[in-house]
Amino acid sequence: MTAARPLRTDRASTTREAILTAAERLYAEHGVFAVSNRQVSEAAGQGNNAAVGYHFGTKTDLVRAIEQRHREPIEEIRERLIAQTDAHTDLRGWVGCLVRPLTDHLDALGNPTWYARFAAQAMTDPAYHGIVVKDALSSASLVQVIEGINRCLPDLPAEVTYERNIMARNLLMHSCADRERALTAGAAPAGRTWAAAGAGLIDAIVGLWIAPVTGGPA
Repeated sequence: MTAARPLRTDRASTTREAILTAAERLYAEHGVFAVSNRQVSEAAGQGNNAAVGYHFGTKTDLVRAIEQRHREPIEEIRERLIAQTDAHTDLRGWVGCLVRPLTDHLDALGNPTWYARFAAQAMTDPAYHGIVVKDALSSASLVQVIEGINRCLPDLPAEVTYERNIMARNLLMHSCADRERALTAGAAPAGRTWAAAGAGLIDAIVGLWIAPVTGGPA
């Protein structure tokens, strides 16, 4: 009996990982709403169509588990980058702490990856938006990065700051999703690494934040 228990535990862990991988890929390619738990179970090689519910509960629980699967390695990179900052770190340095944890993580995963497309899909679905966006703010390191960025920003109207924060978030995630899609299809520019793409994103987000405010119709 004692020997059988670790075997069952290992089998359950393997099954959970297979379900997470299958769900992440299907959600990335088709959207969370369009994919059923039955489809996830079949893609994970599970004969029991109730496997997702047994191991994770609801679809929301599965989406949250996929996000948490990536959050730890992303936070490790972010914490390492934060440790390199000091009182003289400028806007570009702090934006690097925002961008590079994601691009470095995607680079480390190899090709193909599905996380950026999964997150982009979840961000656009009202039912799962909070898991990717709001739950992320429970990360102390991410809050620290946002505070660092805010200290370096020009004096902007509150509504402009709010809008540009959303723009920066969408630019980061959707640009990574588009690059991930291109890499999977073999259509990415030759020689364009994740590090280079990350540097380009840092340039763009810094430019977004320091762009002049020209006003317009109320």
